[in-house]
Amino acid sequence: MYQIKFGTDGWRAIIAKEFTVENVARVTEGTVKWLKQQKPGASVVVGHDCRFAGDLFAETTAKVLLHHGIKVYLAKGFVSTPMVSLGARNYGADLGIIVTASHNPPSYNGYKLKASYGGPLSPEGIAEIEPLIPEVAQTPLDSLKLSDFEASGMLKIVPLEDDYIRHVEASFDLDAIRNSNLNLAYDAMYGAGQNVIRRLFPDATLLHCEHNPSFDGQAPEPILRNLEEFASVIRESGDIDVGLATDGDADRIGLFDSKGNFVDSHHIILLLIHYLAKYKGMSGKVCTAFSTTVKIKNMCEHYGLPLEVVKIGFKYICGIMVKEDVLVGGEESGGIAIKGHIPERDGIWMGLVIWEFMARSGKSLNELIEEVYAITGTFAFERIDLHLEEADKNRIVENCKNGSYKAFGSYTVQRVDDLDGWKFFFDENRWVMIRASGTEPVLRTYAEAATRDEAFAILDATHKALLG
Repeated sequence: MYQIKFGTDGWRAIIAKEFTVENVARVTEGTVKWLKQQKPGASVVVGHDCRFAGDLFAETTAKVLLHHGIKVYLAKGFVSTPMVSLGARNYGADLGIIVTASHNPPSYNGYKLKASYGGPLSPEGIAEIEPLIPEVAQTPLDSLKLSDFEASGMLKIVPLEDDYIRHVEASFDLDAIRNSNLNLAYDAMYGAGQNVIRRLFPDATLLHCEHNPSFDGQAPEPILRNLEEFASVIRESGDIDVGLATDGDADRIGLFDSKGNFVDSHHIILLLIHYLAKYKGMSGKVCTAFSTTVKIKNMCEHYGLPLEVVKIGFKYICGIMVKEDVLVGGEESGGIAIKGHIPERDGIWMGLVIWEFMARSGKSLNELIEEVYAITGTFAFERIDLHLEEADKNRIVENCKNGSYKAFGSYTVQRVDDLDGWKFFFDENRWVMIRASGTEPVLRTYAEAATRDEAFAILDATHKALLG
């Protein structure tokens, strides 16, 4: 029997190998058991992104839920993860389920659970569901017809994309963006955000905004190495002011300046804090993952905002957002949420905030980054993942636990933080972080310094010390 396990952000597996109709029915049956323990008469929002057979797996999920007496709001067409999260809140549902593998390679699909408040289901909830997943699904899928449930009123087809766009129109100064003469570009990476920007800004330069379940053979993750074509389009155009990219389920952001330079999530988080605090007069806690820049602390001190650093995984940020007044919550991988929306990562929403910032201020993205640097100082952040034998990975982890690393080349360790991995500080602005993957033989290494050259020099010295 294949054991279904939820990772950092849902269950993911290879389509037709482990991600099958049978296993989707199994995980849904476990979810049904949990739901019935929580509340009688529950309802669920169900959707799927652009991946292969997403509609089949979403319909399978809906059939299992309906067969067990749970009302379903089924998304019309493909949708993003934020659309399902927003839908769970809007329709008063007890859960949201989206069939997506997010930024994983095209051979994968996945299954994410969203809570009634419009963000990731708590780790406690996930832990309660896993042991309830049966070894064999019992739902008679072939004999169930969605049309019968729709006729009975148990199934409702809902326009989650339309709902999302209405929420955008009510929340942003779109006229300011449209009238700003900004030339906008968007790369959907063939993902579920592809219709939104086309509908909101039909004059924008659009890339990969068509349905292609194979994502042209590339993982739809908005990082520089996957966005070289987009960067080239921006550079060659000569008149694009800003480029936005989102991943397969549109919950992560990638950003480019007018010269086609990639702007990482650390800079985006700082830009968001700066805009919301200074220009919009908003306040609240800032909550960031352990691997983000230390410059966020400088920005928070400047504006008198409390800062909390949490373990890596957006679920930890969401857990604070649903209980406290949080202005910005963000992680290094491009997943960011802000006050006034849902406690959920949303790449399109963050991009619209940046576009609104540029339009209202009349400044370029680089001019706004210079405003940030005036507060925090300049910095660069780099990350390299080392693919190692499991034994080597475990040896390095043990050395970190034992405090064996006192220096990396000429960089002497002053102090160590070990909230989630190990962050070795050389001073308050320069550090290297080592964190092992829990699912594969990969060691993630991150470095921050004043310049890219020095960040890479720190990583090079670190790798030599780790690998000999």
